[in-house]
Amino acid sequence: MVRLFAFLCSIALSTAAVAQDKVILVGNLITDADTGSSGPATILVRDGKIISVSAGTRGAADTDAEVIDLSDKTVLPGLIDLHVHLTGDPGGDFWKEATEPSEWGVVVGAKNALLTAKAGFTTVREAGSSQYSAFSLRRGTAEGKIPGPRIVAAGPALAIVGGHGDTTGFTEDINEHLASGYSCTGAVECAEKVRKASRAGADIIKITATGGVLSQQGRGLEAHFTDVEMKSIADTAHSLGLKVMAHAHGARGIEAAARAGIDTIEHGTYLDKQAADAMKANGTVLIPTLMAFQGISERLGKGIYTPIVENKVRAVAETAKVFMGRAYRWGVPIAFGTDAGVFDHGRNAEELGLMVGQGMKPQEALASATTGAAKALGMEDQIGRVAAGYSADLIAVSGNPLEDVTILESVDWVMVRGRIID
Repeated sequence: MVRLFAFLCSIALSTAAVAQDKVILVGNLITDADTGSSGPATILVRDGKIISVSAGTRGAADTDAEVIDLSDKTVLPGLIDLHVHLTGDPGGDFWKEATEPSEWGVVVGAKNALLTAKAGFTTVREAGSSQYSAFSLRRGTAEGKIPGPRIVAAGPALAIVGGHGDTTGFTEDINEHLASGYSCTGAVECAEKVRKASRAGADIIKITATGGVLSQQGRGLEAHFTDVEMKSIADTAHSLGLKVMAHAHGARGIEAAARAGIDTIEHGTYLDKQAADAMKANGTVLIPTLMAFQGISERLGKGIYTPIVENKVRAVAETAKVFMGRAYRWGVPIAFGTDAGVFDHGRNAEELGLMVGQGMKPQEALASATTGAAKALGMEDQIGRVAAGYSADLIAVSGNPLEDVTILESVDWVMVRGRIID
């Protein structure tokens, strides 16, 4: 009985610790990128939510509250990366698919989740993984068992047989053995795979609408799925309350995806005016992943990639330096995403400087990684701003990122869902 009483007391104390109010004293608050900075403020956090935001720094009314002094820092919403691969690290060893179990992805993902959160990213969209690895990470960070960001997870991508996203580079018997089970042909089968992904636990449907740079096939970067197949995928996903993200490089594949009702275009390398107009007409958002191109270009000529992949990397290198700027000038909606995993996790914020380098203002770049990304997720009433009722996803930096976005490459303090990331 004594042991039971002690155990129950320890639970009560643990619960009280979790529920403890946190009062954050802020030197300069940015509630959202559009509003700008508003000077000193006090934020009250309870049970993972922002309860109130008030002007000026003031002490805690509740003497039991934890006071966090950031009075010499700028505090702003946690950043959102709409395209990451937490379960993978950069490398050209495609054969590892045949030697490493999917469980290893959870180990790698736990490491990368912490790196990502420490870099200031409090929400990420996992853009393709083995069947359950990203879903396991999603639960782990949600329950506080693994330190890391909120995870919106796709699971395996839908692909055409033999296309980017399907297993390639091995003999046919090995390809078949390693296949994810999400390749499809025809509208009916593609709709079935969407329903299968939904049943397995996907938060979003990922498809590879065109060829890709890092896959082991050299047939170019144009459209893979037919118009009818993509329309079936989009309609089925939307009927289930899910959005669709489409890896797409070639202009006609981008245009077809936009016309089909796909929600976001990932990469968008060869976007032209016709494709841009289709995106604007359908409200399709571009996720440019400029750091992906930066990362793969840094690895050229080092024997990392196979000759097929190396040729494709060289082919996209120059276009990658200008395409987002064209999309920006044409008025295409743009939100933040990096393709972390193609480059080292933790470098995500370098994307902001690349976006500014192609014409965005610092304020717009920051908005793309906060309010804009939240809207692309359909979570604009939960994340992306510092406001009462929103998740307590906060970061602190020295300086003003509205003037210089590279400040965000060095984040001093992070809170995800009310939990401080150490």
